[in-house]
Amino acid sequence: MRNLHPEDARRELPHNPALQRISYNITIFNIQTLQQLSNTAVEYDQVIKICKGLFIKKTRDYGTAWRILRIESITDQIFIKAQRIRTLEEKKISKVDEDITGEYIGIVNYCVIALMLLDSGPETPTELPIEFVSALFDKKVNETRELMFAKNHDYGEAWRDMRISSITDLILMKLLRVKQIEDNKGQTLASEGVIANYQDMLNYAVFALIKLDVK
Repeated sequence: MRNLHPEDARRELPHNPALQRISYNITIFNIQTLQQLSNTAVEYDQVIKICKGLFIKKTRDYGTAWRILRIESITDQIFIKAQRIRTLEEKKISKVDEDITGEYIGIVNYCVIALMLLDSGPETPTELPIEFVSALFDKKVNETRELMFAKNHDYGEAWRDMRISSITDLILMKLLRVKQIEDNKGQTLASEGVIANYQDMLNYAVFALIKLDVK
């Protein structure tokens, strides 16, 4: 089926002005939605490029020392960063030289670290080659990115109308869920596991960075 311009779609309908107006509006909405999804893909990739750039620089400096951490420690690190963001949002004053943007970047990277840790076994060495880590980073981000597009399809990019403070709260809520799951030794009755929650937090943090106009 060939692609139609909105005016083409209107002309090919029976001569019914009301029906033509409805079809025209639906076509315009679909075009705008596709354009917005395309913009999101570009913005998402720009944010990830910045986050990965910092992650790789730190990996060159420190190696993969994060491999020694247990997954609960990663959860707590993300919680500290999200809680600091909330404090800065409420108090508007920072006494430490790192702003909200830096904390959100940290959340993105810690979420990726969590996903990489969950993909590692006891046989995985502590020190990993930087090329391997870079490829694994991309793999986990791409999986999470696909989840983002699936949810955007269902929810219509509702996050664009959210306040950044609400995104912070959602991350904190997800963290409390993850901590409860961890305390229950990973057992859940009706909810998503920790991987899905880390992916959601990663995507929320990217959305916040897009809204903060990080490029």
